[in-house]
Amino acid sequence: MVIHHVPDLIPKLFKHYTWHKDRSKKKIYLTFDDGPVPEVTEFVLEQLDHFGMKATFFVVGDNVRKSPNLAKQIVANGHGIGNHTYHHLNGYKTPTDLYIQDVFSCQKVLNDELGLKSRLFRPPYGRITKNQFKALSAEFEVVMWDVLSGDYDPNQSSQKCLQKTIKYTQNGSVVVFHDQMKTKTVLKEVLVDYLRYIKNSGFETDIL
Repeated sequence: MVIHHVPDLIPKLFKHYTWHKDRSKKKIYLTFDDGPVPEVTEFVLEQLDHFGMKATFFVVGDNVRKSPNLAKQIVANGHGIGNHTYHHLNGYKTPTDLYIQDVFSCQKVLNDELGLKSRLFRPPYGRITKNQFKALSAEFEVVMWDVLSGDYDPNQSSQKCLQKTIKYTQNGSVVVFHDQMKTKTVLKEVLVDYLRYIKNSGFETDIL
């Protein structure tokens, strides 16, 4: 079961994480996790370019290593880059020292391949312990979300994915999609219609 919208209580309890941006401004913050992945990320970049929209890509370090030119294309197209660990680790299942090491391994490949140092971090699965957060918070803005598309859920139809994502989108929303092979089919059925919706609704997009 996908929880498409983060209940308002959660950001109040966990104030040190970024859940959304300014609710008074008609802006949407599109984010794509887990890439870069050939064909899938390319499709996303093509659609963003077609609609004149910007997004932030929370990349997996090992995928940047495998597809450095695709990662460079993300940057060249004017999109933001965030750190999503090197091996897509679940913080709840990983000792703090190994988790932090993996995050900085991702930073290293971003520096080596892209010449940049990201200040944004998103924990895979949204799972991060207090100690892991404490160790990273001095250097990173830890970004969660308030709208989760659920594009990775094989039990959810593309139509429901689109409907739920549209339903919960509001000013300042941080919206999560995934540019990976598991979501390839759903993305191709949902993303264009969603981008058309936010454009027709008068939302602007921006990087985090």
